[in-house]
Amino acid sequence: MTTKEEQFKTRFASVLADLHQDGVEDGEAMFLLGAGAARICDMGQKASWTELKQALSQADYDRLIEQCRTEGNSYAAEGKQKAAYAIQALAMSLVARTQTDPDIREGERLLDAVIDKTVANYRQHAQSPNRAN
Repeated sequence: MTTKEEQFKTRFASVLADLHQDGVEDGEAMFLLGAGAARICDMGQKASWTELKQALSQADYDRLIEQCRTEGNSYAAEGKQKAAYAIQALAMSLVARTQTDPDIREGERLLDAVIDKTVANYRQHAQSPNRAN
């Protein structure tokens, strides 16, 4: 029987491998990741995903995890796999912050670097004058 931590580590490793292998080459998925993370950063009035995560209270963390679960499930049910993937990556980054395993912490730094880059790219290239919507 595997623990929740072991299950998370396996799923987290899978997401990181997928990002490394194909994800960063998928412009639509990276756009959705950047748009979602930028929206959350804007709501929290933070410049980056990393900065936002560091400032989260436990209550904000709990609300954000629930929002990711709800949105991710909704996207998956609608067949919007790339949007669901982007939400999953954000949720994985949030949960990784709570883990003590050194491999997960290193993976978190790598994932957060990708997310921060997608936020910067989204903000640089998005045409929308109001990114929070």
